[in-house]
Amino acid sequence: MENKLRLGFGLMRLPKLENGEIDVEQVKQMADLFLEAGGTYFDTAFVYDGGKSEAAFREAVVERYPRERYTIATKLHATAANCHDEETAKAEFYTSLARTGAEYFDYYLLHAIQRSNVEKYDEYHLWDFVREQKEKGLIRHWGFSFHADPELLEELLDKHPDAEFVQLQINYADWENPGVASRKNYEICRAHGKPVVIMEPVKGGILADPIDTVKQALDASGRGWSYASWALRYACSLDGLLAVLSGMSNLAQMKDNLESMKGFTPFGEAEYAVIQKAQEALNQDKMIPCTACHYCTAGCPMNIAIPEIFNVMNRKKGSVRFRTVREYGIVTREKGKASDCIGCGQCESVCPQHLPIIQLLEECREWEA
Repeated sequence: MENKLRLGFGLMRLPKLENGEIDVEQVKQMADLFLEAGGTYFDTAFVYDGGKSEAAFREAVVERYPRERYTIATKLHATAANCHDEETAKAEFYTSLARTGAEYFDYYLLHAIQRSNVEKYDEYHLWDFVREQKEKGLIRHWGFSFHADPELLEELLDKHPDAEFVQLQINYADWENPGVASRKNYEICRAHGKPVVIMEPVKGGILADPIDTVKQALDASGRGWSYASWALRYACSLDGLLAVLSGMSNLAQMKDNLESMKGFTPFGEAEYAVIQKAQEALNQDKMIPCTACHYCTAGCPMNIAIPEIFNVMNRKKGSVRFRTVREYGIVTREKGKASDCIGCGQCESVCPQHLPIIQLLEECREWEA
């Protein structure tokens, strides 16, 4: 399970053309740079961009490089929009094989496990299913991605000791966040001897352009690193890692991340002291920590533009001159507004950040013209 470069290429937020389709030509350039730098680990999922992420990976990598040059991770989501029973859940695996053209998966994950969906993975016998695919040689290593409390993680690792790795959300903003429990979950994996794949090291881009007080704390160090580089280096400084995923959306982000990994050395006391100041600044902030993963919108019966509405709310807090009503109107055009929320709770049940979405939408209604 060796990964030459700690950085993994996350394929969740790929660059888009004006028509909304993935910019495959730019993805090819990004993949070329990544592989040339010694990167091997690509990460996608059945649900990313409606399957277009897996197809883009095939075009950018599988059809252009020999199989031994890269490793690919993808995921099975038991509560995806198309998944209604055990048969449709297991069909995701074969669909992903066809979309990627990868012949086999180096890493395969049961996707986004949390309290609200964990029973489906048992009900559909998916733990046994991935074991069977490994026995057939279609999976080299299997694990799961996790968005829940330490108690459930401990329970799953006790129940499935043959899981080979765990994917966790870890970044300096969430290290002690009780809703994410990054530190506790990481320590449980270490105690069980499980390698960790880190997701959201830049928290969906939030730490690439943080609030001003965080910027000031990082700038005062004199390191000259980008804000995204600080976040990435923090995550990469942990032990026991298989990969640190960065969902890169353009060539510039790829170049910045690769520059961060050049001659990488883990953080020492001086760097952690800087991060502590940034964490203190974040703890004083009241902005909504939404990463725009859009899991909440996939099953919203009112088609509410939840991440976009929260982005407007955050930008309003950051600028007294922000034209809130106008921006709110733009992001909700042809989509549901905050006032359309019926309080069904579907969004909160799948939110990896465990946000009180219904309450927050209530606060956003004042902007409706």
